[in-house]
This record gives sequence, C-alpha cells and structure tokens, in this order.
Amino acid sequence: MKSYLYVNYVWDDAKAASLDAVARLVYRSNLLGSDQRITNTGGGNTSSKLAEPDPLTGQPTEVLWVKGSGGDLRTSTRENFSSLHQSKLIGMQSLYLSRADKGLKSAAEDEMVAMASHATFNLNPRASSIDTPLHSFIPAKFVDHMHPNAIISIAASANCEKLTQEIFGGEMAYVKWMRPGFELGLAMQEICRKNPKVKSIMMGQHGFISWDNDEKACYTYTLDCIERAAAYIERKYAAKGGDAAAFGGAKYATLAPEKRAALFAGILPWLRGQVSSQKRFIGTVQEDEKILRFVNSKDAARLAELGTSCPDHFLRTKIKPLYVDWNPQAEDLAALKAKLKAGLEAYRKDYAAYYAKCKHANSPAMRDANPTVVLIPGLGMIAWGKDKSESRVTAEFYNCAVEVMRGAEAIDTYIALPQQEAFDIEYWLLEEAKLKRMPAEKELARQVIIVVGAGSGIGKETAHRISKEGAHVVCVDMKAETAEATAKEITDKLGQGIGVAGSGISGCGPAIGLACNITDRASVRAMLDQVALAYGGFDSIIVTAGVFWPSDTTGHIPDDKWAFTFGVNVTGSYIVGDEAARTWKEQGLKGQLVLTTSANAVVAKKGSIAYDTSKAAANHLVRELAIELSPLVRVNGVAPATVVQGSAMFPRDRVIGSLAKYAIPYTEDEATDSLVKKLAQFYADRTLTKAPITPADQAEAYFLLVSQRLSKTTGQVITVDGGLHEAFLR
Repeated sequence: MKSYLYVNYVWDDAKAASLDAVARLVYRSNLLGSDQRITNTGGGNTSSKLAEPDPLTGQPTEVLWVKGSGGDLRTSTRENFSSLHQSKLIGMQSLYLSRADKGLKSAAEDEMVAMASHATFNLNPRASSIDTPLHSFIPAKFVDHMHPNAIISIAASANCEKLTQEIFGGEMAYVKWMRPGFELGLAMQEICRKNPKVKSIMMGQHGFISWDNDEKACYTYTLDCIERAAAYIERKYAAKGGDAAAFGGAKYATLAPEKRAALFAGILPWLRGQVSSQKRFIGTVQEDEKILRFVNSKDAARLAELGTSCPDHFLRTKIKPLYVDWNPQAEDLAALKAKLKAGLEAYRKDYAAYYAKCKHANSPAMRDANPTVVLIPGLGMIAWGKDKSESRVTAEFYNCAVEVMRGAEAIDTYIALPQQEAFDIEYWLLEEAKLKRMPAEKELARQVIIVVGAGSGIGKETAHRISKEGAHVVCVDMKAETAEATAKEITDKLGQGIGVAGSGISGCGPAIGLACNITDRASVRAMLDQVALAYGGFDSIIVTAGVFWPSDTTGHIPDDKWAFTFGVNVTGSYIVGDEAARTWKEQGLKGQLVLTTSANAVVAKKGSIAYDTSKAAANHLVRELAIELSPLVRVNGVAPATVVQGSAMFPRDRVIGSLAKYAIPYTEDEATDSLVKKLAQFYADRTLTKAPITPADQAEAYFLLVSQRLSKTTGQVITVDGGLHEAFLR
C-alpha cells in the first residue's frame, strides 16, 4: 500500500471486490469525500462509464454514472448519481456547437443542461450536474473531479500554467478558467485528443480532473496528484519561514481564550441582528490556530479583499468576507462594534455596486447584501448561514479559501476570480432555478429557541415539538446531563447536518444541552452567553421549569420552602426575562417569551398554598413583562392543569401521596406506570373532556405561542386543562 503524508489512502481491495460496478463508484466517491484535503463538503464529482443492458432492447449500452446535482461525496448513495446514455451525451455536442456557432454560446450552455434529461438512462430521476460534460467527454472509464486546497492553491496562482508544468510535467495539462459546462468539456476533450499521454487537467482557479481506465488506479492517481501538489507547497512554505512568516507575519496578537469568549458573547447577538436585516441567520464561531494566524496577519486585509477563487467557495462565502481592522490590544468592545457597523454599511454598498456593475438584463434580483463571513483580528471568524449546518459549512469553505491563499502565496501570488466571472456563477440562472426548487423552509426555521426545563415532562416534549418545525433548540435544565440527554435525542433524530465539526469550528447541531439555575442571575447570564457562542443569539425562550412543595396536614409550609417555591416559579422566570431583555435589545429582532403558570393560579385548594400562590403571581408576571418588553418581545403564558405523565414534579412518592389523599385504591408494589395512569385518570375525570392531559397537549400551546400563528397575542395566558370549569375566568 502506498504511503501518503497529505491525504488518506483508504482503498480496501476486499471491500471493492464485494461490490457491483455502481456500488464501487459510490464507494470510491465516499472515500474521496471523507477527506477534506481532497474535496470540500458538497464539492467535486466522480463518474464511471459502465456497460448496462438497455431496459427496452436488452442490448448492452454505455452508461455514464455521475454524481448528480447537489449531494455530498462523503455521504452519497446510489440515489445521488444520475445515469445517462453516453452516446446521446456525445451526440449533443453537435447541437451545442450549432448554437454556439450562431453566437448563442451562453444560452446554449443552459439549454444543454435541460437537454441532458433526454439522455437519461432507465428513468433515473436524479438531475445531472453541470459538470456532466467534463466526465462524458474525457475518453476514460473512470473520472474524478476534486477541489483539494493544495491543487486550488496552484490553480489560483498568477503563474498557474507554469507551475502545473513544473510540478506535474506533461501528465497534467492546463485549461484556463471556464464556467463548468459544454465549452469546458469540449476543451478537455480536445486536450485529450491532442495529447493522449495526459492523465489529468489543472482547471484554472477551480480545481482539477483526473482519470484512468482502472477504478483503483483512478482513485490512487487522484491522491498522487494532491500529494505532489501539497508536498511542493509545503517545501516552498517552509523555505519562506513557515507559520511565523505566513501571510506576511503577525500584525496583531491573539487574545486569551476567556477574553475572546467574553467579547464574542458581547458582540454576537448585536451582530446577528445586523446581518439578519432580511432573513435571520445562525452563526458559527471559529477561533482555532489556523484561522487566528490568518486574521492576525499583515496580509489578511489585502487577501480578504481579493475574495475567494474557487466557485465552490464563494457560493457559500459570497465573493469576499468582511474584514474588520480592529486592534485587539488597543481597542475595546465599543470600538469593535463601531468598526463592525461601519464595515457592514460599506460592505452592503460595495456588494450593491458589484451587482449593478455585473448584472445582465435577465439576472435574478440582488440577493441579501450582508456578509456571510466576518473576520476579526485577535478573535477569529464568524460564519453565518440559514441554519447551524450551513453556517458550519460556510466556515469550512472559508477555511479552505484561507488554505488556498496560504499555498498560493507560498509558491507565487494569489489571484481571485474576476468579478464578472464570479457574478456569472453566483447569479447563474441555473443556480437560481435550483434555489427555487428547494423545499419551503419549516415554520420555525432560522429560529433559536431556549427551553428551560427541557430535561423532562412538558419541557422535553416541547423541545421535541419545536425541533420538528425547524427550530434550533437549546435544552436547559438544572442538571447538565438531563439537558444534554434531550438534546442528544433531538440530534439523533435530525442528525448534525452537513459540514464537519472540529478544527475549532463549533460542533453543535440542531440542539445543545446546557445547565442553568434560573434563580441565580449569573447562571442565567452565563447560559445566555453560551447560546450566543453556539448560535449567535436566540429568538424565543420557553420556561417550563417549576417546583411544587406541599404544605403539611395543618396547612403549614416552612419559610425556606415557601421562598424556594417562589424563587423558582416566579423570581426565576423574572430573572430569565430580565436578562434575556438585554440580549433581545442588543439583537433588535422580535422575539417571544412564554412562561408556565397553572390552572391552580385561579383555583384555591388545600395542600398547595405556596405553589398555587406562586402561579397566581406568575400569571401577573406574564402581564407585567408583556408591557415591559413590548413592542420587541411578545410575552405569554401557558397554564396547564395537572400533568402527571413524565413530570419531574410527580415522582413515585408524590403519586402515591396523591392517590392516598384522594382515596384511590392502589398497592405498594404496583408498577409506577400503573400508579401514574390511575392518578392521571382521576384528574381527567374532574374535567369536561374526561381525557388525561399529556405533555404533548401542552407542547402544542408553547409551539403556537413561539410561532407567528398568534403574532398579535401578548400578555395572555392560554389554559390547557381539559376543561377545568373551576378555573374558568370570572
């Protein structure tokens, strides 16, 4: 087996031999996609030309299996590959050339993408990629098109063609930048025709493509090319002084971790509000050694302004990031905010000018002009996306861009794609059509919702309910392990999403678990700051946490238990709302706060004086906070009747105590589930609907109040009590 320093060789002959031809293509693709040094998330494509029986005639025909539009090589399955009649694809060349000869080359490119569906083999529904002609027109059975940082470093160098010859000799050809499609495929076909010894092609400012008639040899040669490029770059990089001299050397020093955390927590919600002027974004913070080396460097401002080179990069990161020239050693948070504000204004104007300069008569309308990548010396990088997965991928792609710049500057001079070419990719009508085909976002998409009390009962159920609607859920509980358990349940269901966690990139997905004591203001602030670091900010808070302490047979409750009950059920909710108000005001985005009261708040009864009185106070707290936090935040409450199922307030001993109190027959050795059902049915029989009230019933009310379905409702308490007529308002 070959030994590599800069890529992972993981081909398994036995595994490959056990697979059919298409499965081997999937296998090869997964291996290549699993190493970010070979290709980035969603980037690159692979193909195999295979003999297949025609479904109608039974005669063998050559079929091109190629990774289809969308998808990710690392996780692709058979369903992610399109299959097309190779002869029909070749036949489409004359159709394209006839249109191109009439001066309609650009329109012909788009038409050919649509025409590819006529070449579909065996009714395969997977749409083909714009890179399909590259794979079809290269006369080899197996083709890999990858986007390795090392290769793109050469592709994005001023002297790319010369460097390609120096590193690879005559086995790798060079083709100048062309937008993927028929023109590029034909150019590659001509290169192969003129020089049959060529085994790969450097694609200017893009990546490379390699091939072979043996599948394992194709995989191995792809790795060989990347290894040679990386080794060449690292030799040159070391000769120029290595990390100490990277990007012109350091201009600023990195702040201490605790200082960075405090500054990020102080700036992120405000910044999220600024970049979310059109649609809300979710953030990812990266502050590892590599990104800090870049943002702290003398050349960071120059290179950031040039923007990214590879089209795969800037489709995620926009044409360039926002670099903030802030001195971490001499300036404070206020100065950082002022520079960010000025930088954002300038960035939006610059993006609008870029659009106005490059647009065509039929270009789609200008998209969001806010940056998706923000670079801050001393702190690191903040990446934004529609969800956590996308923001992680945005961070990943800008990491790739930084590595490309590092490599290009080590061997030559980094150059970016010309603005017009970048625009024509970013605003390509085919890309716009792809965006329009995407499914509608879920109701709570782009929202970060904190659920306090998510470790059990109503809180756990509510966390699951809102996660189904696309919310990012922060599961909070007194105990970290119960909060994390609920978060894990959600993440196990939904997955982490695409993008690779690690290397300093925040790894959280659609849910996280945090510990918090809501009666302690410092604990609440620490929790909210952690949410800012994880997602950039938050939109809504649901407080389901509560405690019940019964009075004794004489009606007495100890003073400390009275204070404890009010501390959790009233003061805790107030502290959460009060601390959150600071963040909501900084963020400037509308939000929702939902507190939990109880049907007991309006029904006086024996044995629960502290609980009932605290919940009556909570009812009025809802109204007071609705006034205090308006108009930015809507504040409402949910008043459940007794929910026994899954409630942390109903451990076995309390269930038994209640059964005894109400003279409901039971046995001491009876299973807990049986005891719970008896008590739940007893409470249900006191209501008009006669049905036990479950956590799911309550969760629906919380969902409604954090959604926009009741967007004009504030200062109200919704009862979910099965029709407890004693609690009717009067």
